[in-house]
Amino acid sequence: MSTDETINGKPVTEEQIQAWADEAESGYDYAALKKRGKGRPGRGAAASHVIALRLTEEEIQALDSRAKEEGTTRSDVIRKALQLVPA
Repeated sequence: MSTDETINGKPVTEEQIQAWADEAESGYDYAALKKRGKGRPGRGAAASHVIALRLTEEEIQALDSRAKEEGTTRSDVIRKALQLVPA
């Protein structure tokens, strides 16, 4: 079987595919697979969601200025602003 598939620019070989198949057939340690790897930490017990937001250049500049002023991130500035909005 020939393949044009690559990983990090290196061709995937039949030997590698067989090694992956052998590993899968022998089973996985699900506890190790579920372990959270690198990345951003959660923000609490419940899962967080990423929300896309469109801003003008002026709004982005104001947001970045505020974040720099407060020594925080864009996300934190937006979260604080949402806390100020009456329900």
